[in-house]
Amino acid sequence: MAVIADKCPQYKVTIVDINQARIDAWNSDALPIYEPGLDEVVKRARGRNLFFSVDIDTGIREADIIFVSVNTPTKTFGHGAGMASDLQFVEKTARHILECSDGPKIVVEKSTLPVRTAEAMERILHSNSKGIHFDILSNPEFLAEGSAIDDLNSPDRVLIGSHQTPEGIKARDTLVAVYANWVPRERILTTNVWSSELSKLTANAFLAQRITSINALSALCERTGADVDEVAFAIGKDSRIGSKFLKASLGFGGSCFKKDILNLAYLCEHFGLPEVSQYWKSVVDINEWQEHRMVSRMLDGMFNTIAGKRIAVFGFAFKADTGDTRESPAHTVVRDILGERGFPVIYDPKALVNAKFDLADVLDKVELQTDPYLAAKDAHAVVICTEWKSFKSLDYKRIYDSMQKPAFLFDGRNILDHAALKAIGFEVVAVGKTI
Repeated sequence: MAVIADKCPQYKVTIVDINQARIDAWNSDALPIYEPGLDEVVKRARGRNLFFSVDIDTGIREADIIFVSVNTPTKTFGHGAGMASDLQFVEKTARHILECSDGPKIVVEKSTLPVRTAEAMERILHSNSKGIHFDILSNPEFLAEGSAIDDLNSPDRVLIGSHQTPEGIKARDTLVAVYANWVPRERILTTNVWSSELSKLTANAFLAQRITSINALSALCERTGADVDEVAFAIGKDSRIGSKFLKASLGFGGSCFKKDILNLAYLCEHFGLPEVSQYWKSVVDINEWQEHRMVSRMLDGMFNTIAGKRIAVFGFAFKADTGDTRESPAHTVVRDILGERGFPVIYDPKALVNAKFDLADVLDKVELQTDPYLAAKDAHAVVICTEWKSFKSLDYKRIYDSMQKPAFLFDGRNILDHAALKAIGFEVVAVGKTI
């Protein structure tokens, strides 16, 4: 929404939320999330044509187009618990839109939703006795955290799904015209509603599947002496495969991949396709196995015990250039270290606030450190859990000198110069490599 406001000064964009503290943060100089370039975009548009408010009723009444961007977490209760999406917030929002509307609206699904969700929204919105017409569009987001502004400024594609009726096509063309202010028309794809809804789940599933595939092979590389980076480079040169999302690591994290794959698996079960469901669930299973494998390798290298040992964990965000820790592999690593009665000391340049929240139940057993050198002081091992660029430029000779010996370094992201680390004196363990 900030980018739309920035690119389209002729439109008034109002973001509404029930959380006053969050809206206050959006109206301040300390935005509630970290995303490279976001501060500049918000500051250019805020107060001009970008507004943040808790007055949801007025926001709905004044809007011609309403983007529904509420959370759709995995259900933790009842039928489909652990796999299906919890759609209660979508339904509540649809009912709120109906209650406050006094004229026709275009309602755009922006949240990642199960296919056929638009059908439920339509039934709610068209149950009104006011004679108000609503058009439902699907417009899933394909940005990635850490590069979201660039992804929005120059998207691979914008996807808009609509009903193939005169009214639906008219609504679709209205939204197309918004994006056409800066996106080339050939990159704006139009489909039916159901194809658009399913495309978002499928895109995330395919990306996660690639990460899981290379991570599964990383274990075989370690056993055979192959180098997973060399394997990934070789197969990535095949134009049918390509090189993206073939970086071996601790595993994928974030708020989307696991949730969307499980939802896709649930949909397959719902529509009587258990074999297809099991296929997609296996992607999540392998990813979880990969996350746990790091501490197993620590035990193998560190004399079969890390009990009582100080372990410096560099990175808690699920990926670089974000403070987001949702489903972060680092969370699993820290919990596994605690399970072996080790003492994790966590450093991250942007995610310590979220780490404190995530680890609230074990804060007396961990240390959160704002200085990487203090985090590593007297540690038996350093484990790299997030691919922050700043980790590459740390003084590892200084770190080595301050650590217990032998000093171990576990590079869970394969971002460091392993030969240089070995020359310093580190015992180095990487993903998919024998060093």
